[in-house]
Amino acid sequence: QVQLVESGGGLVQPGESLRLSCAGSGIIFSIYTMRWYRQAPGKQRELVASITSGGSTAVADSVKGRFYISRDNAKNSMYLQMNSLKPDDTAVYYCNAFYRGGNEYWGQGTQVTVSS
Repeated sequence: QVQLVESGGGLVQPGESLRLSCAGSGIIFSIYTMRWYRQAPGKQRELVASITSGGSTAVADSVKGRFYISRDNAKNSMYLQMNSLKPDDTAVYYCNAFYRGGNEYWGQGTQVTVSS
């Protein structure tokens, strides 16, 4: 059974940092492209950052220079370091695992709220 479990969300003030984690099980974690998505109330889910099996990373323009994605295949884990958080970053953040051929899995999401 495949499981992706996010953790690390919470309520922070503007300018603060959070580190999200995604722990995977039931898959050969190292071969999957891992992604972070987010969905704010009333908005479509959007791709925030991705990291390939080889370690190549990409982040959305809206978070460039503030968010950093990484992975530790030995721990079957992926991370999202979020710095200088803004109220617009408020959303539910989802972990996603993708492998060619249509193999795709989602976590249950973790809430991030940025508010003073």
